[in-house]
Amino acid sequence: MWLGLSFMAAVLYGFYDSFKKMSLRDNSVLPVLFLNTFLCSLMLAPCLILFGLGRLDGSLFHAASGGWEVHRLIILKSLLVLSSWASGYYAIRNLPLSIVGPVNATRPVMVLLGAMLIFGERLNLYQWTGVMFAVLSFYLLGRSGKKEGIDFKHNRWIFLLVLSAVLGALSGLYDRYLMAPVESGGAGLDRMMVLCWFNIYQCVIMLAVLLLVWLPRREKETVFEWRWSIPMISVFLIVADFLYMYALTIPESMIGIMSMIKRSSVVVSFVFAAIVFREKNIRSKAFDLVMVFIGMIFLYLGSR
Repeated sequence: MWLGLSFMAAVLYGFYDSFKKMSLRDNSVLPVLFLNTFLCSLMLAPCLILFGLGRLDGSLFHAASGGWEVHRLIILKSLLVLSSWASGYYAIRNLPLSIVGPVNATRPVMVLLGAMLIFGERLNLYQWTGVMFAVLSFYLLGRSGKKEGIDFKHNRWIFLLVLSAVLGALSGLYDRYLMAPVESGGAGLDRMMVLCWFNIYQCVIMLAVLLLVWLPRREKETVFEWRWSIPMISVFLIVADFLYMYALTIPESMIGIMSMIKRSSVVVSFVFAAIVFREKNIRSKAFDLVMVFIGMIFLYLGSR
């Protein structure tokens, strides 16, 4: 069941990335990011209200309550995810989606390396082979990017994209800790509580950023323009996150494999890049993407 949920979430994440690109092209980043967090919070608020009224007990949408010990863990997740989003939003506005997607698809490698460094896990031959293919794909993407004037070594948007991917990988590891049972060394938090409150905290943080950073400088920034694709970011993200977090709570689920499946969302965004945005050098980037997937296959074989 967790595999099916993971694949469904991956498709939705692909649409989420594509609508981000539609919303951010020649648009101001911070208002779009704030609206994303605000609309996500708005959609999830009924779960907290209905739970408080005792209407969701025993349902899939049940959101447990907790004190400061729990909420400080969720606030840390909010800061981690928001930092990843902010970096990624600026990168996706200024880079082709056909480069952003494959770079983000290397996150499972970062999760594996993070598990090795943080939890002391050892990689087997298959996993190391997957890491090597990911490194190769990154090198090939750098060559494809040069054809469009994008130097991976000196481009600040590439730096922000990589930073976003690293923070996203750390968030994936942290999710597993938050929702793993206490007896397994995790925090044992309720998935809907995490999903609802981390979005609300993100909205509060982004409101402060909008008022203190963007508003005083809005005349010097790119003009903000409302687009129909902006609410679509939140809709696809919330549904995808719900499916993904629900899959994480299933005892037999494997975070390494789930991270790889989640990154297969790049197929959807790559199709958008080719058909909707008509980006350049699609064939060479498609070959780079194949290298990413070969790496993911080896990671899967090594994680079985």
